[in-house]
Amino acid sequence: MSHLVGHIPESGFSRATVSSVRIPVAAMAGLFVVAAMIAPAPANSEPVGCSEPSCVPGITGGVVLGAPCSDTTYYVFGTTSWGRLVFCGSPRRYEPRYFRSPPLKGIREENTPCTGFENSVAQAPDGLFLSCVTSDGTSRWLRGDL
Repeated sequence: MSHLVGHIPESGFSRATVSSVRIPVAAMAGLFVVAAMIAPAPANSEPVGCSEPSCVPGITGGVVLGAPCSDTTYYVFGTTSWGRLVFCGSPRRYEPRYFRSPPLKGIREENTPCTGFENSVAQAPDGLFLSCVTSDGTSRWLRGDL
């Protein structure tokens, strides 16, 4: 009686060999990788949040408190050499200069509610300077340069 490699004569079944198992396992692993690459990522309805100064883009470093500045509308924030947060403002339409900043609450959308952040400032995604303003019992993020 001849014996086949991998054949078990008593049972009528063939024994699995390393090479006969390796190929299907590799094929399945490959399918999982392809499926993971094709499957869409879950949708996120809100952009990644930014609620503190460290994630706000466009902050100018090394500015001098009280020094002249040029733009009171976009990317107005700066830090002094000792780390104080300042903003470029123009009180009563005088020449713009750097002032101490109220608390900066990160990136916010213009004209959205800001309840709880009164007397704070923020920056819109496009760099617009925002201030939390209360009017008629509601607080909203409005342009800070007006």
